Amino acid sequence: MLTEVVVGRPDPRLRPYVDRYLGYREHAPRPLVRHEAAGAFVVLILGWGAPLDVIDRRAAARGAHGVNAFVAGPFDAYCTTRTVGVGAGVQVLLTPPAARRLFGLPLGELANRAVPVDRLDRWLARLRDDLAAAPDWPGRFARLDAALAGRLAAAGTVDRRLLRAWRLLAGSGGAVGIGALADEVGWSRRHLATVFRREFGLPPKTVGRLVRFQRAYTTVNPELAGPPPEGGTVDRDVGWAELAARCGYYDQSHLIREFREFAGVTPAVSAHQRSYSSNPG
Repeated sequence: MLTEVVVGRPDPRLRPYVDRYLGYREHAPRPLVRHEAAGAFVVLILGWGAPLDVIDRRAAARGAHGVNAFVAGPFDAYCTTRTVGVGAGVQVLLTPPAARRLFGLPLGELANRAVPVDRLDRWLARLRDDLAAAPDWPGRFARLDAALAGRLAAAGTVDRRLLRAWRLLAGSGGAVGIGALADEVGWSRRHLATVFRREFGLPPKTVGRLVRFQRAYTTVNPELAGPPPEGGTVDRDVGWAELAARCGYYDQSHLIREFREFAGVTPAVSAHQRSYSSNPG
């Protein structure tokens, strides 16, 4: 179980890229297994202490085993984590445009995969070691600020048309179709779908579904780390039919199907889970 959770706000210059930092300590005397919901985001875990396994039930080779620091790319289905022992670390949630710049590689190479930081980039492994050596959470968050700001300053930019497509899709709650996106950025539908998937990890249609799901998931799980629902207040007591309508689903059954696919549980079960995890909601 989690014994300590500390939320840190990044430097204002980083707010377009990082919503928050989540520092944690955890003691699991027995194996602790969690479902981690799918999402159109990238999770960076920089941890130390007890390792964990990240398991994609669809393909074991895409997971990671015995790691305490890793990057999980955008996932289009829920995965499972398992840990036992005492561990600590910092979780950073990144939008695909931010992750594309920070890691310097197309997210198609990370989609539906968890990769140990040692295999991805040595700067991440060094940062993990720096965080472990820091005496307190404010010190760790300050080191994250410096490292991420420095990396972004030296990073290349994302194509402005692709970035606009992302912002339109995310800002609409997943409601904008690929035809409208293609028209807006001046590309063909096929070209937009190909480039979007290569650079951001998942196709626009899937990202739209995940953005919509994220809003619903966060509404019923406001204590989970990550950004609040787009353009609204959190209300755990909202009825499922009302939630479905609010988030753009056809009906309550549609909402439940999406929760089963992306979270592995129904909305009702999800609403009664009280645990921070690597889900931004």
